[in-house]
Amino acid sequence: MTAGGGSVAPPLVFAWGNRSRGDDALGPLLLDRLRAALPEDASVVFLEDYQLQIEHALDLVGRSRVLFVDASLTCSAPFEAMQLQPQKQASVLTHALSPQALLQVFCDLHGHAPPPSTLLAIRGEVFELGASLSPAAQANLELALGWCQRWYSPQTCPAWDYHVGTGSTGRQRGIDHEGHFDC
Repeated sequence: MTAGGGSVAPPLVFAWGNRSRGDDALGPLLLDRLRAALPEDASVVFLEDYQLQIEHALDLVGRSRVLFVDASLTCSAPFEAMQLQPQKQASVLTHALSPQALLQVFCDLHGHAPPPSTLLAIRGEVFELGASLSPAAQANLELALGWCQRWYSPQTCPAWDYHVGTGSTGRQRGIDHEGHFDC
C-alpha cells in the first residue's frame, strides 16, 4: 500500500531530453536500451518527454520507486547517481522543472512524501541541434545501462528497494558519503 492508501505501482523510469540535440538524447536512448535489455515480463514503466513539467507529478502516484534519467554537462564522467529529496524551485510557472522541484509538486498536491527517487545524470559533451551522439557519451551510456540494470534488480542491490537503511558504519547502505549509490 502507498501512503495514500492505494496499491503500489511498479517502478517508473523517466527519461527526458531532445533526441535531435546530440548528447541531450542520452536519457531517451538509455530508456530504449533498458527497455530492450530487461525481460519482457519486467514490471517497470517507462516514460519519456522533452522536459519535466508539473503534470508529471501525477505519473509518480503510487510508485514503488522512481529513476529519473537525463544528460548532464556538469556531472562527473561517466555518470552520477544520487538520491533525491523534494525541493522548492524559485518558480513552478516555467515549463521545465528539476526532478527535486517535481517531487515538491508531488508533496504539495498529495500531502505526503513522494516515492523514493534517484537521479541518474549521464555525462554528455555535445548538445548542438542536429549533432550526433559523441563517442564519449556513447561510452558513458553503456556504463549507465549496466548501472540501471542493477538498479532495477533488488537481488543485486537490495538497499535500493524502497527505503535505504543504515549500516553499522552509521552511513546509509548503498549510498556513499557524497550521496551516490555505491552498490
